[in-house]
Amino acid sequence: MPSNIATLAAKPSNKLTRLFTTIDPEISNILQGALANQEVSEIQGLLLFATQGDELEALIETADLLREMAVGNNGSFVTTRNINFTNVCNMGCKFCGFAKRKTEAGAELLSFEQVADRAEQAWQDGATEVCIQGGLHPDIKGDHYRNILKAIKTRVPDIHIHAFSPFEIWYGALKSRMSTKDFIQDLIDHGLGSMPGTAAEILDVEIRKQLTKDKLSTEQWVDIITTAHQLGLPTTATIMYGHIDSPIHWVAHIGKIRDIQKQTGGFSEFVPLGFVHYESPLYTKNNHVRAGPTFDENIKMHAISRVMLNGWIDNIQASWVKLGPEYATQMLRAGVNDLGGTLMNENITRSSGGIYGEEMTSAEMIEMISRVGLNPVRRNTLYKTLERYDAPQQINTNYSVSINPNIAALSAQKNNIDIVQLPYSAQAKKQEQSVGAV
Repeated sequence: MPSNIATLAAKPSNKLTRLFTTIDPEISNILQGALANQEVSEIQGLLLFATQGDELEALIETADLLREMAVGNNGSFVTTRNINFTNVCNMGCKFCGFAKRKTEAGAELLSFEQVADRAEQAWQDGATEVCIQGGLHPDIKGDHYRNILKAIKTRVPDIHIHAFSPFEIWYGALKSRMSTKDFIQDLIDHGLGSMPGTAAEILDVEIRKQLTKDKLSTEQWVDIITTAHQLGLPTTATIMYGHIDSPIHWVAHIGKIRDIQKQTGGFSEFVPLGFVHYESPLYTKNNHVRAGPTFDENIKMHAISRVMLNGWIDNIQASWVKLGPEYATQMLRAGVNDLGGTLMNENITRSSGGIYGEEMTSAEMIEMISRVGLNPVRRNTLYKTLERYDAPQQINTNYSVSINPNIAALSAQKNNIDIVQLPYSAQAKKQEQSVGAV
């Protein structure tokens, strides 16, 4: 069902009204239609991906207004820990820098006790969620996934388990000789609370064949996701973009996600994930693969996701791990309302050369959200508000997104990049224990 809030017509600001009178009439009509809750088609979305200058500014302003209409002036995050229980995988996804063969140095398979230890430590450190994913280890049995859940729930019964990509579900069901439906139901019965909608990459047959011949097909991904939704298990939805794909694939992907949501209502959020190229075999071994999305493409992806999914998926997330903290902060005024998790021990992006670290403190999240004039909120996995925070400094209520590509220096080309340290990080960490909830 569409969001009740988003079905209200949005009133543009004076600035946006002026832009509508000066930009290309076709773009103006698309954006004004979106504010009147008219569905933006894939063809119209493709036109939006071609916007520049004032048209791009109007797109950003429209997405920001739709964000406000959907969720208010709140920016949210969740306190979570990533647990990658194995990095062993033989599937050969060309973009993945995380996977290792089981005989390689650094290959790892955590015991159930080790997984439970990490979940318990996360709970003690204030996490409400653990996010669990791993490679498709050739030696694990089908009940391995169930046993992970049992180990965690025995030790930390109240923590939310957000776990197992559709690819892992497919693999576990195959190993268990169970139907996908029965396998997912068994995991729900043993404590699975939600499922990451990763392994989507681009839901296009030809692109997926080029990424890896063995990867889960588009039809299989959709079937597993819709089956989970039918069983009452919520999932996220993702897109990985900026490699061998193009805007025509992006709008088709977003359109497919929207169609699924119309059918099931089971997506909790949509998360654009820019391709991290630095150590990805897809990039290092192929001359025709792009070095990730451009600055403009990142802004447009998040803004157009908001516009096209308006009324169907309220929560659009920016991945600070992929974009970097400064860049992700800008997205909060370009249609995004969520910064994802604090992520203790993020390994997958880091293994492909991600440069922005593996953990963000709650105080840093609060600072980032406040800095763009939004109200910081700590949520649970399914977007129930747990805490509202006082801003640690005077917030900027007039913040607007810069479309100057100079900030793209934060995601500069390979071999010419320094890790960016947020200027407020040291201060934020000191505030971590003292910041007060309202």
